[in-house]
Amino acid sequence: MKPRQLITVGVVAVATVAALNTVPATASRPYDPTAQSLATLGLRHGLHVGTAVNATALNDANDPQYRRLAATEFSSVTAENAMKWESLEPTRGTYDWTAADQLVEFAKRNRQSVRGHVLVWHNQLPAWLTSGVADGSISKQELRELLRKHITTVVNRYKGKIWQWDVVNEAVSDPWDTPNTLHYKGFWAENLGPGYIADAFRWARAADPKALLFYNDYNIEAFGSGNPADDKTQFVYDMVKGLLAQRVPIDGVGSQGHLGTQYGNFDTLQVTAALKKFAALGLATAFTEVDVRSQMTEGVQAGDSAEINPRLQASAANFSVLMKACLAVRSCLSYTVWGFTDRYSWVPDWFNDPPEGLATIYDENYQPKRAYQEVKSDLIFAGPPYVLPRSTPRPRHREVTAQSLGRSGRMKVLS
Repeated sequence: MKPRQLITVGVVAVATVAALNTVPATASRPYDPTAQSLATLGLRHGLHVGTAVNATALNDANDPQYRRLAATEFSSVTAENAMKWESLEPTRGTYDWTAADQLVEFAKRNRQSVRGHVLVWHNQLPAWLTSGVADGSISKQELRELLRKHITTVVNRYKGKIWQWDVVNEAVSDPWDTPNTLHYKGFWAENLGPGYIADAFRWARAADPKALLFYNDYNIEAFGSGNPADDKTQFVYDMVKGLLAQRVPIDGVGSQGHLGTQYGNFDTLQVTAALKKFAALGLATAFTEVDVRSQMTEGVQAGDSAEINPRLQASAANFSVLMKACLAVRSCLSYTVWGFTDRYSWVPDWFNDPPEGLATIYDENYQPKRAYQEVKSDLIFAGPPYVLPRSTPRPRHREVTAQSLGRSGRMKVLS
């Protein structure tokens, strides 16, 4: 970033802090940062602290607390499911925008930014699409055109209203998959080959020149062996570096941050090093789906504090590790928890053998947990010289014209 740009960011940060402290502190009435929301404290650093939003809970008149906290505690929101393909187009050619539109309008009323999630994923696809490919009634060429049309339609609808788009989600396998050598996985890679990733970013950029476009995945919080055959973070790093070399308009990498207290996980410096390496490519970074689950043993379910307390402490430590790493790296623009209350967490439904839970920063009764307090503390006590205002990249653009389309339909990028 040029020095002039740095000054501008600094002025904005100072103005933000001034706006937050409209009532001056005095000796008899000191300023109390603990009374501030995560949103307010994050904006001191130019950092958006966000949450995934459950559409059903948001519209539940019998649960106003959910809506209140979603509106006041966070500065950005992500559609948990409302923007996934199966939700938007359950019947071919007929879109249902209701829940997605409601979230965007909710964010507008509350002056929140929106993370769009997700344009291309191999899960939660409409049955008409997957069955059509399976029975041969949808050809590979038609499938590619359907993907282009879907991306273009969705991004166009929310043009100018989405801050960050998760364009492609979870395209890379895990070391425990078959084969165990890391590779491109899932419906889209199997039917279109890995070239769909570059296509998706180009189509999204053509539809919205200003949104930041992200690749999003889990288990990429830190580097491991450095061998792309078994180190998922290295594989993703090499992938996005290759996309940039092809002049694909990718702006950032989102690390989901789904962690579990039963695992070793990483320390703050390891996570910081990974963020810095992606930042060195000129990419923005973000934590996009943070939660920390624990095994719900018989003791936990029976209320045994000797089993519950260590899990709550470990959960808080892991939430804090990701927040501190994000604060330390200026390219880390947002920190989003994947749901904020255990009342609506996806974890118990997905991880049930053995059962897991306790994954969010509020309990089922909307009481803040130790994890909430630790994240808040990180935001309160962070500052210069090691924590500076965020450095936001400009969206990458590449000129694409009708003449730049090859016979295959794949885009050729003009220098």
